[in-house]
Amino acid sequence: MALAVKRDARMNVAAYRRWVEPRPDEERWELLDGVPVLMAPPSARHQRIVTNLIKRLDNLAEPRGCGAYPGLAILSDAMDDYAPYPDVVVHCGPMPPTGFVDDPLVIVEVLSPGTMTNDRGHKLAFYATMPSLQTLLIVYQNEARIEVWRCDAGWIMQPVGADEVVDLPELGGTLPVAEIYDRVTF
Repeated sequence: MALAVKRDARMNVAAYRRWVEPRPDEERWELLDGVPVLMAPPSARHQRIVTNLIKRLDNLAEPRGCGAYPGLAILSDAMDDYAPYPDVVVHCGPMPPTGFVDDPLVIVEVLSPGTMTNDRGHKLAFYATMPSLQTLLIVYQNEARIEVWRCDAGWIMQPVGADEVVDLPELGGTLPVAEIYDRVTF
């Protein structure tokens, strides 16, 4: 469950970055509609799925000069009151010097019961404003199911099941769904 900080005025990204910088590293805050929201610690299943994704995506990304990172906030010029932290971000080029990027190639959100509505709603709309974003993966943690969202003259969703693979042409490879859920029991 997320906890919102009570504030009189909504923050823009610049004010949020100043506000969040001195916070302890163990606290993870997102800026959602101008309000800093403390993220709840993820479940063990959620963490296992994220670990599997980072390993496999980083292996695909490295030959292309990219990397898979947990915990990078996404910024967009289109929305100055929003800075979400997806579970995994594939970013190309040098390692980001800060915890913020505005040019993700691939974003992964692992759904949690408390964040599902926002992840599949407002965040999805926010991510659609990113010109560099090629693929958004929405990964379910209570079943082997993935939604693959691609930008192709508008955003199109393709469901992918347990025995299938996620095609990632921007990384020159595929990601078997079974590997995403390796060591996860339902």
